[in-house]
Amino acid sequence: MSADIRTAIEGRVGRITFARPKALNALTHEMSLKIEAALDAWAADDSVAMVVIDAEGARAFCAGGDIAAIYREGIAGRYDGARAFWRDEYRMNARIFGYPKPVAAFMQGFVMGGGVGVGGHAGHRVVGDSIQVSMPESGIGLIPDVGGTLLLARAPGRLGEYLGTTGARMGPGDAIHAGFADHYLPEGDWPALIGALVETGDPRLIDAAARPAPDAPLAAQQALVDRCFSRATLAGILAALEAEPDAFAQKALTAMRRNSPLSMACGIELIRNARVENDIHAALRAEYRFTHRAMEQGDFLEGVRAQIIDKDRNPHWRHADAADLPRADIAAMLEPLGAQELTFEKE
Repeated sequence: MSADIRTAIEGRVGRITFARPKALNALTHEMSLKIEAALDAWAADDSVAMVVIDAEGARAFCAGGDIAAIYREGIAGRYDGARAFWRDEYRMNARIFGYPKPVAAFMQGFVMGGGVGVGGHAGHRVVGDSIQVSMPESGIGLIPDVGGTLLLARAPGRLGEYLGTTGARMGPGDAIHAGFADHYLPEGDWPALIGALVETGDPRLIDAAARPAPDAPLAAQQALVDRCFSRATLAGILAALEAEPDAFAQKALTAMRRNSPLSMACGIELIRNARVENDIHAALRAEYRFTHRAMEQGDFLEGVRAQIIDKDRNPHWRHADAADLPRADIAAMLEPLGAQELTFEKE
């Protein structure tokens, strides 16, 4: 099994540690399966009182999934491997969300995409000063997935639509304000706290150690975000931002103009549906409908080519203009998959 992630019982704690810092701890299929296997083994083990998830290296907790490998398969017309990865990853995300024992995640540096799917669903989420949380998938032709649409749906007001379409990064204060983290503690204090958790298995020590959260700059933008991102369509949101002279609005507009219109429009719909359903399994099932189709019918391969492979930063999206995005194309990406629907059962 992969050495890119370590799992072991230490004292009263099941430890899961990302261990490929040179790759920003990017999540592979094998790593996802190893996380799930550890969680399954510890669920009925009375010696394990709680789970602690952390990562090696100062730069990232987990900067997302290993999409370069997925791209290589997809560009050759082989889609089954990526679909299996997403199925297994989403099942692991749901396992963390509903785990019967306390789970604590200590997140530093970049926490993006797949990293949010691991740390963001823990019951005790600790962040430090270096944290940069984001869901930037629209920039590579995907949607906020790994249960991210549910986290975005639960953010105050319309922050979910803003974060999901712009890919904006959140520091510690914003991450806590938006509901992607629970506690702030300087990273230098983490080893002592984790050591105490290993000794006691008592997650209440996290509450006792936490410091007051830093300021949340996003909180000051709530009215503007709600005003613009409550519009019914992607085109309406863009038009509202264009009418705002505020620098914050213009920065958001610039970011959105770089991203896939199809991905942003589908992401908005998924976030709004998740806000109504408020269920992790429903959110992941809906996300999988998009990712299952992303290579054949979406912008994923072109987005990865432009951002990761060729790095020309000049993607040619299927829809160049959000105003000309047919409603039927959005519906086609999100309709049920029939026999291919996500079931959360191991195959």
